Amino acid sequence: MIKPLKVLGLALSIATLPVFAGNPQRVGSAGASELLINPWAMNAGMNSANVAGARGVEAIFMNVAGTAFTEGTEVAFTNTQWLVGADMFINAFGLTQKVGTNGVLGLSLTSVNYGDIDIRTVNNPDGGLGTFSPATSIITASYAQKFTESIFGGVVLKVFNQNLSNLSATALCIDAGVQYVTGDRKHIRFGINLKNIGPSVAFSGDGFDVTLPVPGQGYSQSWQSRSAAFELPSTLNLGGAYDFDMGTDLRLTVMGTFNSNSFQKDEYHIGGEFAFQEKFMLRAGYIFFDNRVDGLNTTAFTGFATGLSVDLPLAEDDNTRFALDFAFRATRAPFAGTYSTGIRVMF
Repeated sequence: MIKPLKVLGLALSIATLPVFAGNPQRVGSAGASELLINPWAMNAGMNSANVAGARGVEAIFMNVAGTAFTEGTEVAFTNTQWLVGADMFINAFGLTQKVGTNGVLGLSLTSVNYGDIDIRTVNNPDGGLGTFSPATSIITASYAQKFTESIFGGVVLKVFNQNLSNLSATALCIDAGVQYVTGDRKHIRFGINLKNIGPSVAFSGDGFDVTLPVPGQGYSQSWQSRSAAFELPSTLNLGGAYDFDMGTDLRLTVMGTFNSNSFQKDEYHIGGEFAFQEKFMLRAGYIFFDNRVDGLNTTAFTGFATGLSVDLPLAEDDNTRFALDFAFRATRAPFAGTYSTGIRVMF
């Protein structure tokens, strides 16, 4: 019992780190903001409020401790039309696999497609030189373990890579999370996770080369400027969830998460999930943004999200299942929302 308590104590100690205080004055000063995007459909329908109860592949992003609940193998894929009208798409693929008695390994790949962007230079500000297509990929490997019947924890290693036509940046960072389950029906859950902890990163490449004439020499020479390093968008998330028993076939889960951002405003997430026979689920969520400092909306999202899932057995023993997930996140004009559609297979 001592070892699990140490794990829980370490997680709670992390929450006292001073770096994780919402800091709206630093908005825009971090890079790699793609690390904050939830690419999965099921939890997107609750606007990422389920830090305490996320399970399976999606828990690699939400709270890695939740992957420890995987009983066999789970494979998932989600396509997201990000900020419809911006011509951006996100694809996410992941799997979790139980190893041994209490351990679970996880892998995921998220790619962001920004579409084609006109090349503009100082001499050609109106374009006409063609296009380039930036790309971002996030590769993760995770391990989670069941320590007791109530305590679950895990860690994630992430590799973030972003490429432009002539510049690139690669970053390494880690996540760590713990979930605690209690109650006679295991209906009370708490979660904490720390995300995107890693060193500063800078872009490099031929895009920083500048050709300038050498004064008094009659020829030109290439010079390379340097990029300032940027920090990663670290966050601390604390959440809770409660299951209401509404009979044999019905379940209502309410949840909330506090998201403390080191480079932007803090967020308060609330969400709910209504399930019928654990086969049909309706979800909704809302984010309250901490706008007390400036009273301004500084995100394209309104805060509202909704979603649904159909989760059906493919075999009589219910051990092989197929699920279809859908989520919608509302946005302000000129965008027309964000849509995520995903599939999951459990066996």
